[in-house]
Amino acid sequence: MPSISAFIVIFILLAFLLHSWLSKMNIKKLPPGPKGFPIIGTIHLLKKLVHRDLHHLSQLYGPIMHMKLGLKSTIIVSSSHAAELFLKAHDPVFAGRPIRLTFNQLSYHQKNIAFAQYGPYWRNMRKICILQLFTTLKMNSFTSMRREEVGLLIDHLQEAAKMHGVVDLSSRISSFIADVICRMVFGRKFVEEEFKASIHEATLLVGAPNLGDFIPFISMLDLQGLGRRAKGVTKVFDGFLDIIIKQHLESNDENRTKSCFLDALLDSKIDHSSIKGVIMSS
Repeated sequence: MPSISAFIVIFILLAFLLHSWLSKMNIKKLPPGPKGFPIIGTIHLLKKLVHRDLHHLSQLYGPIMHMKLGLKSTIIVSSSHAAELFLKAHDPVFAGRPIRLTFNQLSYHQKNIAFAQYGPYWRNMRKICILQLFTTLKMNSFTSMRREEVGLLIDHLQEAAKMHGVVDLSSRISSFIADVICRMVFGRKFVEEEFKASIHEATLLVGAPNLGDFIPFISMLDLQGLGRRAKGVTKVFDGFLDIIIKQHLESNDENRTKSCFLDALLDSKIDHSSIKGVIMSS
């Protein structure tokens, strides 16, 4: 055990020295920002309310500031004018997306729109979604379904009120959202608790910061267990989606809403992993 501990310490020190040397070889003019510590950078300055911490720091260093989050240089933009320059005037330059370990797992290795790298694949998937999924006609076709689901939610709340029961609103709203999404994407609702639990877990994972994204050489250790959890969610979704896709290809179920998102994606003739990636981002 002592030899293993010594090896880890030496490995970390060598990684830090190598990173420091490479940083000095590639000095760039960066915006002002807080000074950080070796390896962790300025991560310690961000607590639970990250948006407030960033706002406070922007008051000290300006609307465009540099922070070293772990080993990753990050530019923080906190004014509407600066954001317009980054996201509108120079959009193609800043259209790339960093590969986050959890997102990469949940998006079938960046096969969806939200996390795919800017390029031909992203443009093609965006075109398919705009022309076939998110048209005004398509969204309007789900109006009656959404009203029905809202009515069911209200009925449940009214019944609980009559019985003077306690309602877990977070759970009910999550279930409502899952039902609406399932009917839009698959054409019908699913009652499997494992599936709904996986949707909730995926939502939590997307919002969870992963130390391995900021300090790459510890990513393989999966210290927070986020990678393991993401693989578990993906395994559940993968098996579930394989069954649903097969059913849609082989069946003309009259109880299923026609022209749901999955039908449109299957008609577009893209590969199944891309279909799964788009559905995961829905």
